[in-house]
Amino acid sequence: MLAVLAVLICSCTTGTLTIDSPDGDIQVTIETEGQAEAGGEGGDLGYRVEYKDREIVEYSELGLEFRDLPALGGGMTVAGTVVKHVDETWERVWGRRKTVKDQYNELIVQLADETADLKLDLVVRVYNDGVAIRYHIPEQENIKEFELTADKTQFNFNGNPRVWAAQYGPFRSHQETEFKELMFDDPILKERSGLPFLMQIGEEAWVAITEANLTDWAGMYVQRTGDYTLETILAPWPDDPELLVKSQAPRSSPWRVIMIGDSPGDFIESDIIANLNEPNALEDVSWIKPGKSSWDWWWCNRYGPEVDFELGSNTETMKHFIDLSAEMGWGYQLVDWTWYGPAFLPTEKDGNNPHPTSDITSMEPEIDIPELVRYGAERGVRILLWLEWNHADRQMEEAFPLYEKWGVAGVKVDFMARDDQYVVNFYHRLVKLAAKHHLVVDFHGAYKPTGVSRTYPNLMTREGVMGNEYVKWSARITPEHKVTIPFTRGMLGEMDFTPGAFVNVTVDNHKLESEATSPMTMGTRCGELAMMVVYESPLQVLCDAPYNYRESPAGTDFLKIVPTTWDDTRVLNASVGDYITTARRSGDEWYIGTMTDETGRTLSIPLDFLGEGSFEATIWKDAADAGVNPTNLEKEVINVNQDTVLEAVMVRGGGHVVHIKRSEDA
Repeated sequence: MLAVLAVLICSCTTGTLTIDSPDGDIQVTIETEGQAEAGGEGGDLGYRVEYKDREIVEYSELGLEFRDLPALGGGMTVAGTVVKHVDETWERVWGRRKTVKDQYNELIVQLADETADLKLDLVVRVYNDGVAIRYHIPEQENIKEFELTADKTQFNFNGNPRVWAAQYGPFRSHQETEFKELMFDDPILKERSGLPFLMQIGEEAWVAITEANLTDWAGMYVQRTGDYTLETILAPWPDDPELLVKSQAPRSSPWRVIMIGDSPGDFIESDIIANLNEPNALEDVSWIKPGKSSWDWWWCNRYGPEVDFELGSNTETMKHFIDLSAEMGWGYQLVDWTWYGPAFLPTEKDGNNPHPTSDITSMEPEIDIPELVRYGAERGVRILLWLEWNHADRQMEEAFPLYEKWGVAGVKVDFMARDDQYVVNFYHRLVKLAAKHHLVVDFHGAYKPTGVSRTYPNLMTREGVMGNEYVKWSARITPEHKVTIPFTRGMLGEMDFTPGAFVNVTVDNHKLESEATSPMTMGTRCGELAMMVVYESPLQVLCDAPYNYRESPAGTDFLKIVPTTWDDTRVLNASVGDYITTARRSGDEWYIGTMTDETGRTLSIPLDFLGEGSFEATIWKDAADAGVNPTNLEKEVINVNQDTVLEAVMVRGGGHVVHIKRSEDA
């Protein structure tokens, strides 16, 4: 092992240090020009990245700037280096793959400013599918508390790559918008872009920039400066726009991650973000149950001709949804807002100011949470409760023990719409306390995943995506959007898109909720079913009304059986914004979901991953007339083996789903 590691590091006297990925395809060079001469002054600090002998990231600067402290990075000398190789596996509680390989080479560059007596460690990890860089501020006499004012990490590219990027506008944002296809030199990229930032580098490589292990820090964005350089931007404290992070040494930043692959589908299969987080911190995870949930909000209690009571935020309506979950075998029912009274104070600007006297330990007279817990338990259904985040911030220490006493299974916490350091720490504080009281968590109005759910797997899902709720008031949830987000927001991890809409229409026939009896989605029923495989979420919250599932049941048999956590994940067809085929394994059974944009197409699905033996495939596919009547689907059962190549024939906005299990007579 020592002989292998020796070739990873070049001599410090050259002013460069290099480290390779375990497979040798990725090489990172750290440049510290100006520090080579003994006793000489330090120079710039930066890095380069090569992939398969092509420079993917050109020289890019590194460093941190502070209030009332010298900058750390450029100008420091190399005091020492530490190298290690890790090759191990660990098991997820839930996710895209049960057994995860964690293999990387790591270089720690120990930097020093002898004049100011300051230290900084630059930590570089190189995986087979990407590069991660973080700053560690060691414990030291001259840095106790610090206030960070700039993260100077750059990402410098050559040429004019194709880009998919999301502009959220102000820092106060739910991170819900389209990822637009652009060229790198588009003026819009001079605005702040959210993460991930996806690029195609020529025909040779795909790159995605994001962050991992966002802990006690501010959320990261990127912004183009110059021709082809991205600068790191962090969310500031709302009351001090110049202040990004206030903390104390020792402290590590989140990882700045450059994912690299030959196909955008590689990022959906990647485990790098999870690997960059600490192991599971919970001793007992037996109470964390992946599953599916019914949900009353999307339908807003507008339409239920089969019931003889008043629909609304009341016990009878919630039992109506519990009954649906019991019929479908979903396991959860989500009681959305107003169960504890008005969440917001309406104002002239918006209705999202938290009501100052709302009490999340009390119930409105019309709704009885302990009774819903009792009723659900008799039917195998557990209860989730919606909370406005300010109310949770103020009362969680009192409320969560009460919810555990009631028997509530989890909470959905909403409307944070920030990722500054205070709110990031709120996420962590809430998830830890929720775990103590055996509560799973769903964050809405949320920032992107950074892999912290590995450490606290009771954090089962989060929004931070423009999902199905938008079909109620806009025409933005297009088939193109639905096959873009798997490669952008979706590749980062758990994503609560709230799929499962059963009023399916063509793009031309889509109407807003104000113009229709029920919310409707663009695309086919099979396209909506395919989301259950393509979109990763161990807690899948299905959006539609009991009436719509019961009156138009085609496809509900698939919704009953499809799992929400997986033993393996493979992307078989991948073109951003055009189409995707994802195959996921649960036990010895496979589920395959295929989706297309507004272009009807046929995609081949080779089944060579099945291995030896005979298998039975149940297929749900767009009906011949689904281009006109998108709710229509056809179902067939055929015999297949590892030599079979299925053909997914899809209309515009269409889909195709497959369930494969071993033949009973095999």
